[in-house]
Amino acid sequence: MLETMYDQLAELYQEMVELRRYFHMHPELSFEEVETPAKIAAYLTELGIDVKTGVGGNGVIGYIRGGKPGKTVALRADFDALPIQDEKNVPYKSQVPGVMHACGHDGHTATLLAVAKVLQANREKLAGNVVLIHQFAEEVAPGGAKAMIEAGCLDGVDAIFGTHLSSSFPTGVVGYRSGSIAAASDRFSIVIQGKGGHGAAPQESIDPIAVGAVLITHLQQIVSRRIDPQKPAVFTIGSFHAGEAFNVIPDTATIQGTVRTYHPEVQERIMGELERIVKGTCEASNASYSLQYTKGYPAVINHKQETLLLAESAKQVLGEEHVFEMEPFMSGEDFAYYLQKVPGTFFFTGACNEELGSSYPHHHPRFDIDEKAMLAAAKVMVTATVRYLENAAACKDGGNR
Repeated sequence: MLETMYDQLAELYQEMVELRRYFHMHPELSFEEVETPAKIAAYLTELGIDVKTGVGGNGVIGYIRGGKPGKTVALRADFDALPIQDEKNVPYKSQVPGVMHACGHDGHTATLLAVAKVLQANREKLAGNVVLIHQFAEEVAPGGAKAMIEAGCLDGVDAIFGTHLSSSFPTGVVGYRSGSIAAASDRFSIVIQGKGGHGAAPQESIDPIAVGAVLITHLQQIVSRRIDPQKPAVFTIGSFHAGEAFNVIPDTATIQGTVRTYHPEVQERIMGELERIVKGTCEASNASYSLQYTKGYPAVINHKQETLLLAESAKQVLGEEHVFEMEPFMSGEDFAYYLQKVPGTFFFTGACNEELGSSYPHHHPRFDIDEKAMLAAAKVMVTATVRYLENAAACKDGGNR
């Protein structure tokens, strides 16, 4: 059955490319997706797949019911874009000013639609069911995954698989990892309240810029001097804004940044150190402050058995030399919420090809993918799905003897 499915996917490759380019040309921002889920729903409906729309907000779910009884596998793809101006010189360049697919979600969506078409065509041979989760708003917390789960997208699901096309790895390779693979991603905002005045009379003011400069220096010591070096953590200041004129000391300064961790105790330690350092630094300068800390997505923790099955599936499709166990990375992903509810795994499919210009990092204005990566991802997803269902059916049959 799998060889037939591989042939069918290969025949669908051009359709996958056309779908991906359509989504690339018509991107929609997180929580603002209207046309994208409508097109997804229409495509699945035309295949004869039962569809639910408006799931958790803008989510779409498709249900494929196999011809044989068995377990249920969920496959997830996200479809939101980013507020970035597309700077590529390609025929399928974004037609929406200031918005583009700069993270591969268009490719994720096209891949899962092709997978849906092939699984639906072979549904009578499936020993179980498949739930297709087309998720909105992955890029912006609180994200779409949590809302879709609360709306029931995982009801009856036994395992879940998801992939991310990556410009960090060459096309035709798959990276997997059991356990932690993506970090918890938090954000914080600090407003320092000083006392504005003339730049020529600093003694009459409380300079929030000077306080902020000292504060940033102290904050950079949290990870280097307060956190166990064997437990990964990132503390990054991404924004420091204050004042408008060269000769005026402003009233306030605002500092914003992100914290990335894997261990809850490290996350809590950083939160405590952040509050302590901000308070002490501001009090030492007679300034006041407000601190807002927002926990984002939790860490993505892959399950062992599903990860092993995925790795074996990828090796079957791509060859052992093209499948590797990757190191964890510090980006965030709301796929974490699915894995808190059911067993599963999240893996990466290489989509980098320098000759095609698809080597720019994610969220870059010239980000692109080698579209052949979609075919590799689709074959791996189909293989993992079929093998999971067949293994479950075999275990059940064996247990009945």
